[in-house]
Amino acid sequence: MKLLTPDLYVESVLHLDLQKLKTKQIKGLIIDIDNTLVAWDIKYASDKTQNWLLNLKKEGFEVCLVSNNTENRVVTFNEELKLPAIHRATKPRRGSFKRAMELMKTNVKNTAVIGDQIFTDVLGGNRMGLVTVLVVPIESKEFWWTTFVRKIERHVLRVVLKDHRGDR
Repeated sequence: MKLLTPDLYVESVLHLDLQKLKTKQIKGLIIDIDNTLVAWDIKYASDKTQNWLLNLKKEGFEVCLVSNNTENRVVTFNEELKLPAIHRATKPRRGSFKRAMELMKTNVKNTAVIGDQIFTDVLGGNRMGLVTVLVVPIESKEFWWTTFVRKIERHVLRVVLKDHRGDR
């Protein structure tokens, strides 16, 4: 179950304590898009989310968007942000995490993954030895496959977060 346990568990990216990440020597953030930054059917980030993402640079973080979604989805979402981004990432496989670290010029010791899914973001990040941050999904209405996986995730969450809200 250790591979499915996030290091931090927060309500949303906006609730993430950036100072806590700095304390852990984190310099690079691999961030999922769908249901982490926006609902899966929303094309663009809200002003609040855009400002949060752009502020990360001011705070000294490198950022790379990493999504299992299509090139069209990721390019459209990233039009205004112009951040490094990877589409069709096949998370939890390691390749996209390695590629993101190359783009950010970071390594496993100073990179964190932020996402809403245990079986893609958390599992993939933990397999790489990265700091993992699980956020509560933004929207409950999702793609049919994700809805199925969420049912399994709920059971896993009860076990891995029983005595732990993620703040290690």
